[in-house]
Amino acid sequence: MSTNSMTDPRRQNKILRYKPPSTETNPTLEDPTPDYMNLLGMIFSMCGLMLKLKWCAWIAVYCSFISFANSRSSEDTKQMMSSFMLSISAVVMSYLQNPQPMSPPW
Repeated sequence: MSTNSMTDPRRQNKILRYKPPSTETNPTLEDPTPDYMNLLGMIFSMCGLMLKLKWCAWIAVYCSFISFANSRSSEDTKQMMSSFMLSISAVVMSYLQNPQPMSPPW
């Protein structure tokens, strides 16, 4: 075992641990997709709640799922969960007010 460490061609002083690039120095690495989807989800949720449009409520659920899927673990989960709960409540309220199946918007 000691002969193996003596013949190891790697140089110990050249080994560096990988550190992911920080977004403070390079802001182009930050992905704005979760934020945009979160905002779109809230807008569609409010349209679904106020205008009683079922398709807006379903699009809000879709946007909140995309926002959750593209978010990082270090981001704030309270805003994401509130957006998701708002979209779910828009779907529930739109079907409680009119339980008939969704009609196409065209």
